[in-house]
Amino acid sequence: MRTELVSEPGDPARPNEDFASVGLSACGQGGSLVVLDGVTPPPGGAGCLHSVPWFTARLGGALTELTVSLPDVPLVEALSLGIARTAEAHAATCDLSHPRTPQATVALARWSPESVEYLVLSDATLLLASPDGRVTPVHDDRLARLPRELLRSAEFVDGTLRNREGGFFTAAADPAVAGRAVTGSVPRAAAGALAALSDGAARWTDTFREGDWADLFTLVRGEGARALVDRVRELERADRVERVFLGRAKTHDDATVVLVEP
Repeated sequence: MRTELVSEPGDPARPNEDFASVGLSACGQGGSLVVLDGVTPPPGGAGCLHSVPWFTARLGGALTELTVSLPDVPLVEALSLGIARTAEAHAATCDLSHPRTPQATVALARWSPESVEYLVLSDATLLLASPDGRVTPVHDDRLARLPRELLRSAEFVDGTLRNREGGFFTAAADPAVAGRAVTGSVPRAAAGALAALSDGAARWTDTFREGDWADLFTLVRGEGARALVDRVRELERADRVERVFLGRAKTHDDATVVLVEP
């Protein structure tokens, strides 16, 4: 089995708000991967005493434990339990009803000898590579479907489009949001390798258009996760001034890549 994980902050002076892990079952025949991308709140706070990295570490740790220790529990239920557990940890001190309470995008996958299960919520990316070389991206495209002018609006910045109909959904404080995730499963034989990306790493394809998802997977599998992050940083630096690629609010974003070949 091969696993590789790289996670790098967009700004060395700021904490990384991504979380990533790979967990293996005791029998060695199954495991899971978790990638979370914390949502940076705007100035003015989010009704919470805790930082985004605190939230992603809590939720990510819970998901790592739950997806491995409860292999028969569906990923939707594991995410719901993880959100509830994390909310309970700060409900007494924080306003969890605030629209910008700490939250994250989610990519989960769990494999066994029989199958590979997956779950994606918001703009994380999961790639499933079959033995014949086909790469299937798994996306929750609700954020991408929003009109660009809406993404620049005060309504978007204030967080009122999050976790409601007509907007998009993230893992925050409501366990029921797990039911909004994109989920599925494939036979283990149909997914010879997996890759999960935060949107900062997925920029290579969906922002800079350097190649399609199959090209990105080939790069990660052949040259390593670090190579992808380094390429993204080069592209960001080259476009620092002009920012000709629309939709890039930050020059650099936290970038996380996990590769697993079970």
